[in-house]
Amino acid sequence: MTTRTALVAGASGLVGGHLLDLLLEDGGYAAVTILVGRELPRSHRKLTQHVVDYDRLDRTLPRADDVFCCLGTTMKRAGSAEAFRKVDFTYVERLARLAWQHRAKQFLLVSAVGANPRARVFYNRVKGDIEDAVRKVAFDAVHIFRPSLLLGQRQERRPAEWLAMVAGHVLGVAFVGPLARYRPIRARTVAKAMIRAATQAAKGVHVYESARIRALAR
Repeated sequence: MTTRTALVAGASGLVGGHLLDLLLEDGGYAAVTILVGRELPRSHRKLTQHVVDYDRLDRTLPRADDVFCCLGTTMKRAGSAEAFRKVDFTYVERLARLAWQHRAKQFLLVSAVGANPRARVFYNRVKGDIEDAVRKVAFDAVHIFRPSLLLGQRQERRPAEWLAMVAGHVLGVAFVGPLARYRPIRARTVAKAMIRAATQAAKGVHVYESARIRALAR
């Protein structure tokens, strides 16, 4: 009898949306809970929607074996560096610590290629900071995914990202050797790799960049 449970933060996003679809289809998971600001137009016998305010995320967090964190924003949408860091660092760290307190076994985080707490680029520095913070939480396993540019249909329009996607398709063959980590990758591929990593349940801290993500998703 299947008893594995999943909790997803960021299910309305590009990776999170694919992840939710795949988890609901996966016979290995008996229940899937998503944390949402407002309910999504989705229903499924395995799905529970838990409406939360991340500024007031408290001990009512539902328990799950595997916690998938796809939270993230953009500088444009956040409006300031401080607001960006609140979403991509503060909310994620708070979720990780509460999930551990509720006896979650694994935490799976979508980060980004180039994440480094000492990076000159603010975005990469924040991603590096949250990776370090999550590593310090005593889960049985932490899985960190560092995709490059994500390919897929977003609900919101991002013209600059669309141009980068087109360029990535055209120049993809040029991303070889050390540059392979920057090759664009499909969001659904990342989602597949996250579930595969969760079900393999290898203990410790694991970091996956694009080549390893693709291999894991096969």
